[in-house]
Amino acid sequence: MKKIDKAALVQQIQKELQETFEKLKAAALATYEDATHEESKPENEYDTRGLEASYLAGAQGKRLAEVEEVFAMYKFLHLKNLAPDDAIELSALIEVSHNNKTLHIFLVPKGGGMTVQFDGLNIQIVASGSPLGESLLGLHVDDIAIVENPNRTLEYEILSVQ
Repeated sequence: MKKIDKAALVQQIQKELQETFEKLKAAALATYEDATHEESKPENEYDTRGLEASYLAGAQGKRLAEVEEVFAMYKFLHLKNLAPDDAIELSALIEVSHNNKTLHIFLVPKGGGMTVQFDGLNIQIVASGSPLGESLLGLHVDDIAIVENPNRTLEYEILSVQ
């Protein structure tokens, strides 16, 4: 794998998180306005539109807080430049082979689940507390990360680390 500028990668991730935050904020504001609008007052005891809108607004508010927390984590994430023979740890950029496909993974403390386009690569953001993240921590190049799944066992061969 070619050398990746992790600081620039983090900036790209933060940019995408900021865009997500702005969209969520707009949606949450619209939902809040719907929930508090005069027309959302129940017409009878079976009318739950206002209640449903308030639940949705609450969930959107929680999601906004989660995105803010992940954004802050990136602000303080200590980026380490790992040598090819170092053990995998937080902020590692890992190239793995899975089902005859090459995947690129950026290991972070929290906020996994997104994929970013960076430097011509699709880089999957994986949280260290996820099954894949836990299985990668401490391994080295040529090791196999094994993720037990109720239906099957997944194997990821580590090709490179940086």
